[in-house]
Amino acid sequence: MAIATWFLFASFFLISAFADTIDNPGNELVDVLNRNRTAHKASVLTDNPGLACIALQYIKAYQGRCDEVGDKKPADAEFAETFAPNCGIQASTLTPITGRLLGCQSKYVPASEAFSNLLIHNSRSLEILNDKNHTEVGAAVKGTDGGSPYFWCVLFSNGKLNSSFVAEGSGVKKEGPGCFSGTNDDCSSADGSQSRFLWLYTLGILIAVVYAFRL
Repeated sequence: MAIATWFLFASFFLISAFADTIDNPGNELVDVLNRNRTAHKASVLTDNPGLACIALQYIKAYQGRCDEVGDKKPADAEFAETFAPNCGIQASTLTPITGRLLGCQSKYVPASEAFSNLLIHNSRSLEILNDKNHTEVGAAVKGTDGGSPYFWCVLFSNGKLNSSFVAEGSGVKKEGPGCFSGTNDDCSSADGSQSRFLWLYTLGILIAVVYAFRL
């Protein structure tokens, strides 16, 4: 019985630890980004959830078309006409985007790897990262229909705290799938494969625990 009890607590600890690693890769992406900025003597950027939600809408505009990431970008009009309403952002508080980092590939990778290998890939992306005109940042991560391909998007702005990308009413709309930075919410299917694995792992642990208690 003692072994079974220990196994139960250890299992749930592992489940919790695993879940924490996939809570919100958008927040993780901003953390990695700000650490890299400070390493290059640039200022830490404010994580704006309104801007981050816009980044998620920016991803959705590609409709899963990975091949268009390097050649096309959403029209400026979409920010006020589509992105802001979908996020519950007051159109009057939209602030110019001072830079963007966007990447897409078939395999899901952790935020640190996506940052180093996908978003920062040449001198131009480094210039965008460390631009001194940025004051705010928002990051989003999303799979396509809960799977591949996966998109990572970082948008920068020169807005001011509490006056740019301001939400109407109770706050920024949190519509899935995907996730964005600046919130404490768990990610909604940014990586469907990890979520499925967690459920299968949890089910396996519960079966093992029931069996152990019967011994």
